[in-house]
Amino acid sequence: MENSTRPKTPGLKYRPRKNGPDRPYWIASPAAVKAGYPLKSASLAGLTDDLLIVARCQRLQSEMLMWLDGQRDNGMVFDGTFRSLLNIYQTDPESSYHRLKPASRYPYDVYCKKLVAHIGERSIAAVNGKDLQKWFAVWSDGNKKLAAARMAVCVIKAAIRFGIITRLPGCTAFREILDNITFPTPRPRVLFPTAQEIDRARAAAKQAKRPLRALAYALQFETTLRQRDVIGEWVELADPRPSSILGYGQKWLGPTWANIDDNLIMRVTPSKTENTTEKRVTFDLKECPMVVEELVLVLPEKRKGALIVDERTGLPYRYDVYRAAWRRDATAAGIAREVWNRDIRAGGVTEGDQAGASLPDRSKVAGHARTRITAQVYDRDTLEAHRRVAAARKLHRTKGENK
Repeated sequence: MENSTRPKTPGLKYRPRKNGPDRPYWIASPAAVKAGYPLKSASLAGLTDDLLIVARCQRLQSEMLMWLDGQRDNGMVFDGTFRSLLNIYQTDPESSYHRLKPASRYPYDVYCKKLVAHIGERSIAAVNGKDLQKWFAVWSDGNKKLAAARMAVCVIKAAIRFGIITRLPGCTAFREILDNITFPTPRPRVLFPTAQEIDRARAAAKQAKRPLRALAYALQFETTLRQRDVIGEWVELADPRPSSILGYGQKWLGPTWANIDDNLIMRVTPSKTENTTEKRVTFDLKECPMVVEELVLVLPEKRKGALIVDERTGLPYRYDVYRAAWRRDATAAGIAREVWNRDIRAGGVTEGDQAGASLPDRSKVAGHARTRITAQVYDRDTLEAHRRVAAARKLHRTKGENK
């Protein structure tokens, strides 16, 4: 569209595209963004003609000006759009959103913003399954980003479910549409690091003068604990769980040196079960060669506080910093870029399978058992299971080296 024929109204901008016509957007003013206005931009590409574009733009501009003038709603007013539904889902204290763990809530925040920008102004009652399928095609970028597209659908389902609970108009009918559409699924991940690759990643971490990072990789691989259960997580100060480690305007929750006793027995309640079954997993670290090699390097006087810290700050790693550090160490170790840090757990479980360890034992070690029993029995049961799995893995590893 030529610039001279485009409609003009405050906030309306056009963004160029490499392949196709420029797309219309409403853009919040710099003053509003600086003042903290929650909606920085909104795509108007789904509107069919200039009159609708101008009308939507003027409405968004008016809402922004009212917000700047102090007329700010609390996000709890439902006007039938996806934007208002997502606002209610994120702000109502009774919503399932507030029961998400901090690490799980982060992607919900990201996708809520993306959904508001793309379909926020669409009326829930006015859209149908064809609309949803078109959106999915855009989100998945021609099935190249299926995981991202399915995450967007997951967020919509969670918000719609809460809308049904609170009897918001249009949500029940839209849920029926969701239930009758089958979306393509991404292929299961098949990549995982081997013991030899973890050895090289550990060496790279120590070459970078980050020995505790090497210990983290060893623990992830030998115990098959999830990343979060090795490095912990930073949560909001309002989180009711106690913590004595503060930083970055947050507090930290995770494993400390107190989780490992004098006999090198490590006991952890995985984050996946702490609010449900409270099951505990137990490991004999003496049976974990990689872990023993790294523990020897940690002086006794240093074995206090958080188990894994960033040596630069003395504080536990933040997720994004640890992920970037893994990428550097993995690259230095010659590990494919497609192998993620979280795949280390899969590598450990897979090695146990290749070594012939029994499925029940591997399930116990990975924290997948479903039957809740007393802490004493469960400790003894999983400890012996871990020793059997560790012995099989060490033998398997030795056979591979001999070959």
